[in-house]
Amino acid sequence: MNNDRQINILGRKTLLTAKAASGIKGLNVGERLSYNFYDGDYMSFALLFVEPKQAKITPRECSIVSSRLSELSGLPVVFLLPVGPSYERKRLVEKGVCFVMGEHYAYLPMLLSVGKTANRMPVTKLSAVAQYLLLYHLQVESLNGLSPRDIAPRVPYSYESVTIGLTCLADAGLLRKEQVGQRNKAIQFLWSGQKLWQKAQSFLVNPMEKKVYCDELVGASTYAVCGINALAHYSALVADNLQMRIMTAKEYRSVKDTIIGANPIEGDTIIEVWRYPAVRKQGEASAFVDALSLVLTLKNEHDPRVEKEVELLIDKFQWTD
Repeated sequence: MNNDRQINILGRKTLLTAKAASGIKGLNVGERLSYNFYDGDYMSFALLFVEPKQAKITPRECSIVSSRLSELSGLPVVFLLPVGPSYERKRLVEKGVCFVMGEHYAYLPMLLSVGKTANRMPVTKLSAVAQYLLLYHLQVESLNGLSPRDIAPRVPYSYESVTIGLTCLADAGLLRKEQVGQRNKAIQFLWSGQKLWQKAQSFLVNPMEKKVYCDELVGASTYAVCGINALAHYSALVADNLQMRIMTAKEYRSVKDTIIGANPIEGDTIIEVWRYPAVRKQGEASAFVDALSLVLTLKNEHDPRVEKEVELLIDKFQWTD
């Protein structure tokens, strides 16, 4: 068993507590023999630090080992590596590997700004993840009292992304983080229901990145209905004859070559490309986008009928918190 140790990460002293390999269930013999393991907190983030014992490890190997150990331990994995050339650091970053190299180099994407959290710029708009988390809280189930690790399985984002999203919400003054035990922090939104929605208005963004028209969208029914047709579902408005569907930017990139007659002007189907997916419970399908994201896409519509139905939708909305 290795002794505890203290390291310096970008000028900040960090205590690492040696962790026996037996404390990580599921490790194979090679992993037990090849690495030293440490628990550590950096800027209130609980992390698993992994140090290769001897052989030089490639960025690809780091990526594979990191994914596996993160899954086994439930913690973000950070490699402790000897200082290497800049191209090696670049390859590690490209592979998404968190690392610390000596006292002056670190890549910790679960933090908003490595080594500069005290100097973060004020939040003016919510990130896609932060907005998703807020709307999930308002529409699906309350997240109050939960930690990032509790929240991650409920949403389509990793623990690291959830942590960053919650920090964005905290920096916007919409929630606070409360210490629970030695390592975990739970969140608490500062307002409830429509009051929270109103307080968040200046930070919310239209989730739609762009609108694409096409003659035919293969598998259109697998994508949620959006736009006026979704509003018709939530209100007394009459639906349009056009098909209206959303997909995330990632989904759009994967299918754009199969879309027939895509153009920016007109077509029988309208595709809205969104920054985040429709808000819903993990594993549940929904034929329509969530109501609050829909409202954000329609807030600049100047049709009096649409404006009236959007107002009525908010007035009668059933908040989950």
